[in-house]
Amino acid sequence: MLIKEYRVTLPLTVEEYQVAQLFSVAEASKNETGGGEGIEVLKNEPFDDHPLLGGKYSKGQYTYKIYHLQSKVPAFIRLLAPKGSLEIHEEAWNAYPYCRTVLTNPNYMKDKFVIIVETLHVGDRGMSPNVHELNEEKLKLRDVVMIDIGSDPVSPADYKEDEDPRKFKSQKTGRGPLDSAVWREKVEPVMTCYKLVTVEFKWFGLQSRIENFIQKSERRLFTTFHRQLFCWMDRWYGLTMEDIRKIEETTKEELDQQRNVGQVRGMHADCE
Repeated sequence: MLIKEYRVTLPLTVEEYQVAQLFSVAEASKNETGGGEGIEVLKNEPFDDHPLLGGKYSKGQYTYKIYHLQSKVPAFIRLLAPKGSLEIHEEAWNAYPYCRTVLTNPNYMKDKFVIIVETLHVGDRGMSPNVHELNEEKLKLRDVVMIDIGSDPVSPADYKEDEDPRKFKSQKTGRGPLDSAVWREKVEPVMTCYKLVTVEFKWFGLQSRIENFIQKSERRLFTTFHRQLFCWMDRWYGLTMEDIRKIEETTKEELDQQRNVGQVRGMHADCE
């Protein structure tokens, strides 16, 4: 088991982030779908009976997705895994500002593989010590990783000039660019995504290698996604939750049409 807490600070309010995240998830899903791979949305519906974070949150939006993978896992796993087994099932309970996401591989790995991502969105600068209320045992295992969307390096494959927070300035809000070494200490408004990622991969001889690969991939994903979210600000700023639900429904139809045509798109594994 490998536990890391990624902290992503952003020049947004907690309320703005709710719309920004849902809009950006829909957009990023389209960018990752095509050529027989990508994201299939099976359910997107309200829930009111799933207690989270010790019962503090219990209602919100439930989604169930299947990620059809192949090029997005390292080559040594593709060689070991049988055809059709590289599907990740994702269940998410979004009781904003808290969200719990569970990823599994029920058709092949069964109970030998799970990724749990627990996120709490807080109006601070990323310095709260234990927002997930971990016990002493898990606190000893947890490694805190600060992500700076302005200065953290990204791979050439992930870099896009129009998604560079050091160069983007919002026309609607005047926020940005994030080109200062101390922007996180001074920016207003401000909030932080506290993302606790627990990875367990029970495969003899590969456990440590795969768990480290997954955590590396999560950091890459969180960095790229939040760079996009910030630089797409003028596209989502001012949208309502009603607007978002319409976008999600349209996106589901587009994903269904797009998944089995064209070329494989989006982020590929960079660890072979």
